[in-house]
Amino acid sequence: MNHHRRHEIANLRSKSASLVHGRSTAIPSVGPLGTIYLLLALCAGKHTFAQQRETHSSQPAINRQLRLPDQPFDYGKVDAPASLKKQLQPLDNTPADNPITHQGATLGRVLFYDTKLSANGTTSCASCHLQAAGFAEPKPTSVGFEGKPVARNSMALINLRFFASGKMFWDQRANSLEKQVLMPIEDPIEMGHHLPTLIRQLAQDPLYPPLFQNAFGDKRITSDRIAKALAQFVRSMTSFGSRYDHGLEQTGDPRKPFPNFTDQENLGKEQFFGRALCAHCHLPKHDDPQSPQWLIFQLQTASNNGIDSSDASNTDPGVATTTGKPTDQGKFKASSLRNLKQTAPYMHDGRFHTIDQVIEHYNWSVRPHPNLDPLLEDFAANGLALPEVPKVALAAFLETLSDEEFLADPRFSDPFVRSPNE
Repeated sequence: MNHHRRHEIANLRSKSASLVHGRSTAIPSVGPLGTIYLLLALCAGKHTFAQQRETHSSQPAINRQLRLPDQPFDYGKVDAPASLKKQLQPLDNTPADNPITHQGATLGRVLFYDTKLSANGTTSCASCHLQAAGFAEPKPTSVGFEGKPVARNSMALINLRFFASGKMFWDQRANSLEKQVLMPIEDPIEMGHHLPTLIRQLAQDPLYPPLFQNAFGDKRITSDRIAKALAQFVRSMTSFGSRYDHGLEQTGDPRKPFPNFTDQENLGKEQFFGRALCAHCHLPKHDDPQSPQWLIFQLQTASNNGIDSSDASNTDPGVATTTGKPTDQGKFKASSLRNLKQTAPYMHDGRFHTIDQVIEHYNWSVRPHPNLDPLLEDFAANGLALPEVPKVALAAFLETLSDEEFLADPRFSDPFVRSPNE
C-alpha cells in the first residue's frame, strides 16, 4: 500500500467523531455534524402497501445512530497518478450544476445507506452495492425489497464519474447519474417507493433537514436534491490505488514491465495488451501515451460480446430495450475491470462466477451474432486459443486491478451504527 495513502486513510478514520447524546425530537444545529442519536417511533399494526410507504413497516421503536466526522471527508479528490490525472478531465461527466461538494456527498452517503429509501424500510442502495464487493453484489442477480428477483446483475459503481457519455444501467436507459440514482427507488421490484412520499418522510425525520441545509443552503427536500446528493456520492467513488496504478506511476507506460509485478503478472499484462486483445476493447486508444484509458479500463460504448447467439430464446435485448433498434439487440454497457476480483459474478446476468470462466468465454465460446462487436468476429470464427500458461497469467494480471484502499475507504463506508443483528 502506498505509504502516503495509508497515512491519509488512517487520518480519515481517526477523524470520526465520538457519539453524542441528543433529544430525539431536537433539530441539530447547522454546522459540523457529530453523531446524531435518533429515536424513531414506528407505528405497529397491519398496513396496506400504500400505508407501508408512509410508515415503512410495523416495528418496535428503534434507535438510529449516525456517525459522521466533525469535519466532512474530502470527496472531490481523485487519487490518480499525477502524470495522467489531467488526461481524465475530458471523460468527466460531472454536470456544471452539480459539482461534488463535501457536504453534498456526505448527504448522499447517508441516503445511500438508508433503508428508508425503500417502501418497507428493508432495502438501501447499499443492499445491492456492497463496498467490500467493489459496490457490486456477489450474486448473479439482486433481490428486491419484497424478496422478488431483479432481472440483472448489480453493476459495480466504480469510476462512473469518468464514463464520458454519462449513460447508466446495463441498457443505458438513464442519460445521467442524476437520473439513474432515482430509478431504483421507484422501481416496483427493487425498492418500490414513491418519491413524494419519501420526501415527506425525510422532511419529518430530524436526521435530514440539517444535512440538506449543509449541502444546499436550506432545509428544503426535493427529488432533485436527493438525486444530486446521491450522484455526488457515487461520482466520488474513484478507484486508482491498485498495484497496477503504482506500477504505471513508476514506468509511465503500461506496456513496459512493472517493477512491482511478479513475472507471471507481467506476462499477463503482455497478454492483455497483446495476443489476448483485451486492451483493444477495454482500453481504446491505449497506444496513445496521453490516453486516460490507461486508467479507466472500461468501454465507453455499449457492445455485444457474443455471450448469446441471435437465435437464443429468452435472451435479454439489452440496449435495444431502451432504443428499440434491432442493431442494439444484445448490446450492453460494460462494467469497469477495476476491482474485478471483488465484483464477481460477471456479465449482465451474472452467468460467469470466476475470472477464469470469463477468459474461457473469449478463448473458445464467443457466439456469432449480427450485432457482435467487429473486434470479436475472429473470436467467434476461430477462438482466441490462448494456451494455459498465458491464460493463468492473464487472470493474475487482472487481479492486480484490485484497490484494497478503495474497498476499505471510510469515506464510502456505512455511516449508520448498526446493531449486531442488522
